[in-house]
Amino acid sequence: MSTDHLVVFTPSGKRGRFPTGTPVLSAARKLGVDLDSVCGGRGICSKCQVAPAFGEFSKHGVSSREDALSDWNKVEARYDEKRGLKPGRRLGCQAEIRGDVVIDVPAESQVHRQIVRKAASARVIEMDPATRLYFVEVQEPDMHEPSGDFERLAAALKREWGIERLEADLSVMARLQPILRKGKWQVTAALHRDHGGGAHRLTALFPGLHETGIYGLAIDLGSTTIAAHLTNLDTGEVVASSGIMNPQIRFGEDLMSRVSYSMMNEGGADEMTRAVREAIDTLALEIAKEAGIEAELIVETVFVCNPVMHHLLLGIDPVELGQAPFALATSDAMHLTARELGLDALRPTAQIYVLPCIAGHVGADAAAVALSEEPGKSDDLVLVVDVGTNAEILLGDRSRVLACSSPTGPAFEGAQISSGQRAAAGAIEAIRIDPETKEPRFRVIGCDLWSDEPGFHDAVGENGITGICGSGIIEAVAELRIAGLMDPSGLIGSPEQTGTSRSVADGRTWQYMIWDASETGGPRISVTQGDVRAIQLAKSALYAGARLLMDERGVDKVDRVVLAGAFGAHISPKHAMVLGMIPDVPLDKVTSAGNAAGTGARIALCNISARAEIERVVREITKVETAIEPRFQEHFVAANAIPHKTDPFPELRAVVDLPETGFGASSDRPAGRRRRRG
Repeated sequence: MSTDHLVVFTPSGKRGRFPTGTPVLSAARKLGVDLDSVCGGRGICSKCQVAPAFGEFSKHGVSSREDALSDWNKVEARYDEKRGLKPGRRLGCQAEIRGDVVIDVPAESQVHRQIVRKAASARVIEMDPATRLYFVEVQEPDMHEPSGDFERLAAALKREWGIERLEADLSVMARLQPILRKGKWQVTAALHRDHGGGAHRLTALFPGLHETGIYGLAIDLGSTTIAAHLTNLDTGEVVASSGIMNPQIRFGEDLMSRVSYSMMNEGGADEMTRAVREAIDTLALEIAKEAGIEAELIVETVFVCNPVMHHLLLGIDPVELGQAPFALATSDAMHLTARELGLDALRPTAQIYVLPCIAGHVGADAAAVALSEEPGKSDDLVLVVDVGTNAEILLGDRSRVLACSSPTGPAFEGAQISSGQRAAAGAIEAIRIDPETKEPRFRVIGCDLWSDEPGFHDAVGENGITGICGSGIIEAVAELRIAGLMDPSGLIGSPEQTGTSRSVADGRTWQYMIWDASETGGPRISVTQGDVRAIQLAKSALYAGARLLMDERGVDKVDRVVLAGAFGAHISPKHAMVLGMIPDVPLDKVTSAGNAAGTGARIALCNISARAEIERVVREITKVETAIEPRFQEHFVAANAIPHKTDPFPELRAVVDLPETGFGASSDRPAGRRRRRG
């Protein structure tokens, strides 16, 4: 009969028998239990903390006594004195098995710990980054056994961690010897592994035990903005998020204008590449400073971007993307270093991963949305719309996923709007217009009060209302339609037609005045006829793209809609449907995914398996090219009406009573809150 002791690990449920004196960490490794360790069992990193449970566990068939583990030793006592261990915790590398025992591995001690992607869904990211830390003791040089310091480091990693092959760039090799000697032959190595196999690559080396973490950047490189999330590669925590305007805007506000700039100006592509790389360097330094870390601790970066941004980031002239057949230089994922990409703010060996593109006009950002939202795993037919200067649209379920891009332009982001601005403090982000009095009330970023609520003016001040952002202009145009201030063609009515003096002459057309602080030197914020036309063009392109995918699937309806994009979380589903931005569905079937492309980038940053997964998925997505599809133009023209010329939108009309023709009032308005602003 075996005298070995039964050990059960929770929550995995893995179990096995081990002889007296076996360290808990060793037992966990033999069973394949997900128990972390950076120091290799030396009792200095604290990653392998476990919580033994004592008592009768009939479910596991174990009677776990308090003497089932060895007593505290000096290593644990010293660690507890210096840094503290939670009550009941032990270090798995120090606690030895003495009897049958149940041992829980806390979430923070798991190598592949899971983190919640966002509160709106149950989706989690399993932490398994491509770059990890390994603490080793390297044998000192010996004249009788000649070998290089790098070879002895590789031997230590093989001996202690089972790493078979190691490679390193010359820049790392140049710093190897002083770091080994500073650490007295104890060092922490940051090793990167490629999901396609091959050798581990040494990207950074730290003297002694490195405990301040390593970090990665998930960057969504958009046409208008560059958004970055600085992520702790050990915990998955986003320690800082920031964004800046894409400086390429000065070369053209949309993608095709930038392609044209490259065509018309010798060296134009190189100029745009330099501009965006300098902006990324600036952003990396700023976000590191915000998080209180050195930029050199950023050892990995994942990029997602549309095809034109993809080529300009990589230093490839995008000229072929401006003409049929819209050929990419490469559609595969890219594996680079910061040195190759010309990013000076990061250490030269920092690893760069660029997600694959789907096709000529559907880029790595759409691939990231597919990774984040997983339309190919949906039981119902889902339409995912990533709203931006160049909208990416996915339609699919378990049977098939289709994708297209649609040139919406920058209007949804507040550009080309007379009073438009970025989503910053003071920008109108939400608005309601009373259908009877035609008076507006609104809310600005940075203040929770509506403009007709007590204390609003004190909270924002006369000059605290600065303009209107993307979500605000969407709601404003939709509210004009709901309140009968604008007809189905998008024409704003005169004071006589609308019954309000807020309809103000603007040349040969009319504009609706939301806010006028000109007497005190403040801004005049209105919705002009030109603003309405800009929104109409943008929303028509978006809707036409969605309808084109629906045609390809042979359907007239989708089951649900997911709005994504930098401001997707702020778009009101009702107002989006009143505009005709999206196909008609029940309002409760319209949800927000926030910046899904950025989330997809973070998933790829935190989980190496996700990279292989998205590379497989993009090969299975069917691409639909809007630029050469005649039906796109047909859908676009019909979608110019608000909400649409031919689609009846029955789900919308069940909750919103839109004036059918001319100007009139809607009954979809709760009682109260109908005071005129004084």
